[in-house]
Amino acid sequence: MAKTCLLSSTAIVFISLSVISLLPSAFSADFSDGYKKSPVPKCDLDLLEFPLNLEYLEAEFFLYGALGHGLDKVAPYLAEGGPSPIGAKKANLDTITNDIILQFAYQEVGHLKAIKKTVKGFPRPQLDLSASLFAKVIDKAFGKPLNPPFDPYANSINFLIASYLIPYVGLTGYVGANPKLQGAISKRLVAGLLGVESGQDAVIRGLLYEHAAENVSPYQFVVAEFTNRISNLRNSLGHTDRKDEGLIVPIDFGAEGKVVGNVLAGDQFSVAFDRTPEEILRIVYGSGNESVPGGFFPKGGNGSIAKSHLHSANGYY
Repeated sequence: MAKTCLLSSTAIVFISLSVISLLPSAFSADFSDGYKKSPVPKCDLDLLEFPLNLEYLEAEFFLYGALGHGLDKVAPYLAEGGPSPIGAKKANLDTITNDIILQFAYQEVGHLKAIKKTVKGFPRPQLDLSASLFAKVIDKAFGKPLNPPFDPYANSINFLIASYLIPYVGLTGYVGANPKLQGAISKRLVAGLLGVESGQDAVIRGLLYEHAAENVSPYQFVVAEFTNRISNLRNSLGHTDRKDEGLIVPIDFGAEGKVVGNVLAGDQFSVAFDRTPEEILRIVYGSGNESVPGGFFPKGGNGSIAKSHLHSANGYY
C-alpha cells in the first residue's frame, strides 16, 4: 500500500509540474506580443495590480526558502525600493523539495514581470515572513499555542505546510477577478497566472497528501489536521461560506460525494472557489478585517484596492 501511495503522489507532482512547465512557453509567445499592442481597460487596472501583493509574498517566501535570499539579490528592480521582508531565511529542505521550491520561486519572479509589463504596479510592501509570524498563524488555526512554536523553516514538511498557506489564496483571487475583467489582454494574463498558481498549489497538496496520515514532529497532529485547521481558519477570516478545504474532508464534500481524499480543493462540482480582494485581505492580514493590517502585511498591502481599505496602522497579531 505504501508503494502505491508514493507512486500516486509522485504522479500528481509530475503531472502538475509538467503543466507548469508547458504554460509559460505558450503564455509568453502571444502575451508578450499582445501587451505591447492592446491597451488595458481602465476598469481592469486595479484588479490586475492587486495580485502583486500576493505575488511579492510568494516570490520572497520561495526565494528565501530555496536560496536564502530574495528579490533584493535576484531582481532588485522588481522590488522598486520597497522594504526587505522581515524574518525570511533559508529553509532546511531536502534536495527534491528545494528543487521544486526554487522552480516556484523563479515562476513568481516571472509573474511579477508579467503583471508589471501590463500595468504600472507598485513597490514591494512590507512583508513579515518570520518564523514567529507563521507560529502565530498556526496557533490561531489550532486555537492554542503549539509547543515548541511551529517553525516553517525547520524542515521540508514544515515548509510545505507553510507554503499551503500562500498560493491557494492567490489562485482563488484570480478565479474571482477573471469574470470582472473586460480586456482580452487582462483575461489572458489572469488565465496564465491562474494556471501556474493552480499547478503550484496542486504540487504542494500532492506532496503533503503523501504524508497526510503522518505526525508533524514533534506534535501529536498529522499533516492532514494541519491543512484542515488552516483551511478552517481561512474560511473563518474570510467571513464567507466554505471556500477552503484541507486534504481530508467529510465524504459529502469529496468529489461527487464519493471520496474523503481531497488532493485538489473544489466546490460540489469540483470547480475552483473564488475570492474577492476584500476576502483575501482579511485572510493575509490575519485580522478578518480588510481595514486592519497585520499578519503577512504588517503595514497593509499596496495598490489602490488595499489602500482604499486602510484606516489603521496597527497589526492584529
